[in-house]
Amino acid sequence: MEIRSVTSFIDYYEKIRGRTTRLIEAVPPEHIDFSYKPGKFTIGDQIRHIAAIERNMYGETISGRKSAYQGCGKDLADGYDETVKYFNEMHRQMIQILSGLSDEDLNRRCLTPAGSEISVWKWLRAMTEHEIHHRGELYIYLNLLDVQTPQIYGFSAEEVQEMSIKPKL
Repeated sequence: MEIRSVTSFIDYYEKIRGRTTRLIEAVPPEHIDFSYKPGKFTIGDQIRHIAAIERNMYGETISGRKSAYQGCGKDLADGYDETVKYFNEMHRQMIQILSGLSDEDLNRRCLTPAGSEISVWKWLRAMTEHEIHHRGELYIYLNLLDVQTPQIYGFSAEEVQEMSIKPKL
């Protein structure tokens, strides 16, 4: 997917974020510090990571600055309510940065933290893929806790199967 319009990208990205937000709303606050294994991200770390990377790495680099990502620990936000507040604030700031771009800026080059040059539009595509990746991990975490999670597009795989015709072989 090539991104050619800032406005259409923001619209698309807000839909991605909406699906992530609906999943985060399903997190029981008492499980914000759950991790499937010691030393791995907790649910709260996952949420803070999405937010911190979005704003402090992607937001900074597309603005022509170096990445300012410093991790995703509780020092950023502790507890469910504060973590969600942080998540929403980092996104608000990122949308403000994106809104300041022109369509021509999408073809400008920016530097990744590794020092590689990449077009802004490709870097924004990577940002979207990054969020989707961590959202998938959150689904697994919540499934391990037997937490009911929202269907991403409204139907489960089983419901789609029931609605589908059987192909003739």
